[in-house]
Amino acid sequence: MSDDRKPDLRRLAERVLRIEAEAILGLIPKLDERFERAVELLRGCAGRVIVTGMGKSGLIGRKIAATLASTGTPAHFLHPAEGVHGDLGMVARGDVVLAILPPLKRLGVPILLLTGNPTSSLARQCEVVLDVSVPEEACPMNLTPTSSTTAALAVGDALAMVLLELRGFRPEDYAALHPRGSLGWRALFRVADLMLTGDALPIVPESTPLRDVIVEMTRKRKGMTTVTDGAGRLVGVVTDGDLRRLHLTGKSIDDLSAGQVASREPKTIRSEDLAAKALEVMETWQITSLVIVDEARRPVGLIHMHDILRAKIV
Repeated sequence: MSDDRKPDLRRLAERVLRIEAEAILGLIPKLDERFERAVELLRGCAGRVIVTGMGKSGLIGRKIAATLASTGTPAHFLHPAEGVHGDLGMVARGDVVLAILPPLKRLGVPILLLTGNPTSSLARQCEVVLDVSVPEEACPMNLTPTSSTTAALAVGDALAMVLLELRGFRPEDYAALHPRGSLGWRALFRVADLMLTGDALPIVPESTPLRDVIVEMTRKRKGMTTVTDGAGRLVGVVTDGDLRRLHLTGKSIDDLSAGQVASREPKTIRSEDLAAKALEVMETWQITSLVIVDEARRPVGLIHMHDILRAKIV
């Protein structure tokens, strides 16, 4: 095929993403009382949420079950074919089904249905029906499930995240369910676990001559020092970058103090905050360390990006 007849690959990909994005946005007006009933049904489940589906819907169902389970809602996936060949014994009264599996109705288990056809005979048998229909598939032939599976997955995520909020699910709870994963590490470590304290914390009063400031920075080897007022409150920091910029001005360091050179209003964090949050702040502001302050804004510690990276927070 000649170059002038090559398909525009970016345009084709953009079409898929746009159709699927519009499909998800089209679900927002459908968030009515049925969604609230679905949340309450799942929240009140005394057993487990059984997610089921066939084919590509089944693949989406597996992901929804995994998301629910990892965010505090006991759930597992049941393949419908295996269900009708004996695995229905896994379903017990007290469970809730997020599925398409009509034989479960005989067990007296409430069914929450995600469907593109809310008027179907199956829908009439279910306690709650959520309409996840889409105008078209992203497939050029309008055949391959693409927009429809994306819509179902998005609604499943919405249910899981609303339940997470209602259960008061905390990072510590997430870590308990992911003890060996990086997300578990992210949730377990707090700033207090990694911060430098005591004599390791570089700190000078704002009246300190700049030569002595450089001595403190060199001794503590953190590329910066905190600067405090007479009450011990943080008023700023002096960094290696501040010293380099000062040198370029040609000013003599003999006539300057820490308070005159310090960068005011530095970024700070609290000891009880997650280390992952500290890393996010550093990356956002393109800095390598954060000062930890107490309620009176006195510096009590320092956390460096390298300390977080060594702890495998990312």
